[in-house]
This record gives sequence, C-alpha cells and structure tokens, in this order.
Amino acid sequence: MQQNNIAETLVGAAVVAVAIAFLAFGYLRTGAGTLSGYEINAKMPKVDGLSVGTDVRLSGIKIGTVTALTLDPVNYLVTVHMNVRDDIKLPVDSSVLVTQAGFLGGQYLSITPGGDEKMMVAGAFFQSAQGSIDVMNLVGRFATGAATSNQPPKPAVPPGAGP
Repeated sequence: MQQNNIAETLVGAAVVAVAIAFLAFGYLRTGAGTLSGYEINAKMPKVDGLSVGTDVRLSGIKIGTVTALTLDPVNYLVTVHMNVRDDIKLPVDSSVLVTQAGFLGGQYLSITPGGDEKMMVAGAFFQSAQGSIDVMNLVGRFATGAATSNQPPKPAVPPGAGP
C-alpha cells in the first residue's frame, strides 16, 4: 500500500512539473510580460473585440500590445493605450485602425505608417484612428437588401387622397 502512494505522488509531481514547463514555455514564447517600449494612444468611437493584451501590428508583424482601454465620460470616446517596441519609430502622421484577422479571427490594431520625418514620442496620440466595424450588422443589412436601397422610404398615402 505504501508503494502505491509513493508511485502516485511521483506521477502527480511529474504532471505538475510538465504543466509548469508548458506555462513557462507559453509565457516566454508569446512575449507576455515584456513591456519594454513606449506608450502611444488613440481615441476611437468603438473598440468592439479589443481588450488588454490585444496585438498591435505593423505590416502584419506584432510590434506591441494594448495595455489599457479607458472611456471618456464626456464625449464617450475610448482611449486605447498601446505599448510599442522601442526599436519601432512611427511617423506622427501614422494611422491606426481596428481590424480582424480573417472572417472569423480575432481583432487587432493595425498601424499604417505615415511619411512625416517627425516621429511619435511617448504619450502621443494618433491623428487618424478608425474604430471597429460591426461586420454582423453589415452582413445583415446586405442580406435584407437595406445596403442596396439608398432611397428614403416613401410616405404613406391616406386612402382616398390619391392623385
């Protein structure tokens, strides 16, 4: 009986050690926790699908992460705080938009660099920022034909008031 308990304890310890190794590998491989860089910000009207930890990409390459989302109670715009790698310098006329990785993929922030020679500094805001687009609403509008009908509805004519 004592031999069984020792074997079970050793197997349990091995399982815990493997789990810790997987967590450590995932933590180091994804770059989680590495926030060496500078903060830049964007004000957006809608940030559906974004959260802390969302990727910030430039030309499809991850260059940073979203560190915080705050709502301005006066104008209801969301300030997106991002941490971008120190070795990536962005022109001040760069733009950012919320986009999606494929039709069913997750949201991320895509940065399009501008052409200005002056670079953004820590704490700067993007001059041009586009929030998320409600894809399901667009699909629904297209499916019902509302997207193709640009004419306003005709007013109802009371009975007997015809031409």
